[in-house]
Amino acid sequence: MRAAGLLPQETPLSQGKAATASSSEGASTPASAAVDGDAGTRWSSAFADPAHADPQWLQVDLGATASITQVTLNWESAYATAYEIQVSDDATNWHSVYRTTAGAGGVQTLAVGGSGRYVRMYGTHRVGGYGYSLWEFQVSGSFGGTTPAGPGVTKVTGSQGNWQLTVDGAPYVVKGLTWGPPVSEAAARMPELHEAGVNTVRTWGTDGTTKPLLDAAAANGLKVISGFWLQPGGGPGSGGCVDYLTDTNYKNTMLGEIQRWVTEYRGNAGVLMWNVGNESLLGMQNCYSGTQLEQERVAYAQFVEQAAQAIHAIDADHPVTSTDAWTGAWPYYKAYTPSLDLYSVNAYKQVCQVKQDWNAGGYTKPYIVTETGPAGEWEVPNDANGVPAEPTDVQKRDGYVNAWNCILAHPGVALGATLFHYGSEGDFGGVWFNITTGNEKRLSWYAVRKLYSGRTDGNTPPVISSMNLSRTTDVPAGGTFTLTAAVADPDGDPIAYTMGYNSKYINGAGGLIPAQFTGSGPFTVTAPSTLGVWKIYLYARDGHGNVGIETRSLRVVPPPVNGTNIARGAVTTASSYQADGPGAPYPPQAATDGDPATRWASDWSDPQWLQVDLGHSQSFDHVQLIWESAYGKAYEIQVSDDGTNWHSVYTTTTGDGGVDDLAISGTGRYVRMSATQRGTTYGYSLYEFGVYRT
Repeated sequence: MRAAGLLPQETPLSQGKAATASSSEGASTPASAAVDGDAGTRWSSAFADPAHADPQWLQVDLGATASITQVTLNWESAYATAYEIQVSDDATNWHSVYRTTAGAGGVQTLAVGGSGRYVRMYGTHRVGGYGYSLWEFQVSGSFGGTTPAGPGVTKVTGSQGNWQLTVDGAPYVVKGLTWGPPVSEAAARMPELHEAGVNTVRTWGTDGTTKPLLDAAAANGLKVISGFWLQPGGGPGSGGCVDYLTDTNYKNTMLGEIQRWVTEYRGNAGVLMWNVGNESLLGMQNCYSGTQLEQERVAYAQFVEQAAQAIHAIDADHPVTSTDAWTGAWPYYKAYTPSLDLYSVNAYKQVCQVKQDWNAGGYTKPYIVTETGPAGEWEVPNDANGVPAEPTDVQKRDGYVNAWNCILAHPGVALGATLFHYGSEGDFGGVWFNITTGNEKRLSWYAVRKLYSGRTDGNTPPVISSMNLSRTTDVPAGGTFTLTAAVADPDGDPIAYTMGYNSKYINGAGGLIPAQFTGSGPFTVTAPSTLGVWKIYLYARDGHGNVGIETRSLRVVPPPVNGTNIARGAVTTASSYQADGPGAPYPPQAATDGDPATRWASDWSDPQWLQVDLGHSQSFDHVQLIWESAYGKAYEIQVSDDGTNWHSVYTTTTGDGGVDDLAISGTGRYVRMSATQRGTTYGYSLYEFGVYRT
């Protein structure tokens, strides 16, 4: 049986070189057969028995260090669905220049970027119960480890309303993504972007670590919008405050850095253009107000002009732009930054308004959109729990499509976009915006791939068309609720589910923690023990590296307690309380006012106590402590008839915060929580100290 497909006609660097493998099926399928130039012979690994489980590999020794630009794999029917192409200088320390979890067999020609003496295919998942088998493993490139070089000349050409970008004289529409992964992963990830039709990535900073990104982009036919970060960057709420009117030292330092790195990288074929700043004109509203705000914005635009002139003096082959978060920045650039070659803007829900703003502003330069996609947290309505209602997976997918269509609707002026965001983070922001969350592909990835390349092939993620919680505004801490979801996989793949919680709206945390649940749909889910508004995430995976993710908020409230809270509104005292600081004071009576949004907080020392005077001796049979994050690890519940002589009715040394529901009984006029060991470095803090009698 001979393999189908065309192989490169030039002699590969790997042909006839020494090859080894993790295993071979037998003497007739050695490693050397994959590099002999004969598509009728093949290497085959051992089958998937316990002694020869994944991973399996095939490697070739090129004999000397080479610059690797292409790898061709000609698979027999036993192919890898998940594998990496790795390079090494010593056959011991390897790094990836390509990886996939969606291998489809046949002939795969991969554009890669990297250098090394040794190159290997490292298979981690095979298509069936056989091994891995390659008719040919061909490595192309050149010896000497050269770096991709220019010219790569980018120009803004044309006239009013009829502009275009050109690269080396050829028209160029920016079909881009913002770049999120570490630069060290660029060589492995760029082939994936190239295959998806992406031709540009955008960064926010350029420095001594940028070269591998530029080289990997150039090796795979991509370009980079190389950014320079200026404070106060990042738009509302982020970035430090700089006085552009008076801080000459900062401006000189940043101008020197810009000149340094433009000089360093101007000849690199990976550069498309330079981008000075990000959302600083809008972000200045967090630093200044009134007349000074206006003066600072003018001074910033004038500094960007100074930077643009300096860049042009060094590099005449790449245009200069500057990004902000609103088209309201463009009048400043129009008046004070004439050396910009084009404008840039970050726009999400309002991206379709950009064309109208450009027309109304009477501008004489084209623009690109440097961030866009589905509606952001800052521009969606709040849900029933008072937090932003995150768009669904389907709405996010449609958000990218809508944004790109609005950009295409302004031909001759809008010269393309870098959609947000190509990243692998799986935290709150990563779920909201990443199209490859946790290195798994989502509906949005395939939507962008179709927009840029027209491709509709391949396995696609499960689609979650609806998701509902049986309770959303009053879920008892530690209790259960029901989650129902309508999920379907377009390819009929079996679906595996996981869930996670995020507490950003309680404590600002970005990460997710596992959620406990039972069932296969509907699901019975255990609520967190900490009060406040949480987000729950449902993950639906198809086993092919694809994932559907849906999220809703839920408000966790104290578990109901039978009986009357005889401590509510009673006189409450404490060993100490925080009278000063953010949100202070935190007085003792806040723990018995019946409001779970107010709290008592002690000094940051041991021991501390909080006590309530019930007015006269009373019996109780339940105590509920609702802790803020500063909880007691070791404490007692004590009672007294006179407020002086106490005896304990409950003791613990293993408190873990959240809500402590204690089925304990006692009799006395005074009841107190007496704590001896804090669970954090802070003090002790209680939202509520409830004493109940049924």
